[in-house]
Amino acid sequence: MFVEGILAQKGHDAITVKASSTVGELVATLARHNIGAVLVVDDSGALSGIISERDVVRELARSEEGLMAKPVAAIMTKNPQTCAPTDTLDSVMSKMTRGRFRHLPVMDNGKLIGVVSIGDVVKRKIEEAEQEAGALREYIAS
Repeated sequence: MFVEGILAQKGHDAITVKASSTVGELVATLARHNIGAVLVVDDSGALSGIISERDVVRELARSEEGLMAKPVAAIMTKNPQTCAPTDTLDSVMSKMTRGRFRHLPVMDNGKLIGVVSIGDVVKRKIEEAEQEAGALREYIAS
């Protein structure tokens, strides 16, 4: 199974913010879309970072007042790891586990085409296991 299978099912939409957006705007975007992370893009739409609710909480714990007015660029993860639509779910799961992150931008020829979360990957792996189990039951029954 490949990343492109997840995107075919869930779609290619990726919620983004500009690096110049404020942390307050970021928090509103996370809440409005009920998501845990957004991709940060530059003015041309190229991926420049990723920022999650965990990043905001960590900064809140160590920051002085005024966090909500800071630009997203000040606290985002720059140059995030990415994957390709042809990457296997196992490789993506391994990358996420080793890097200890839950969201991975999907790039195709340098263009942002979506994002996958660890939840997307686990859901697809469970579906795959259920299909295999059903096929084995059918094989044994025949």
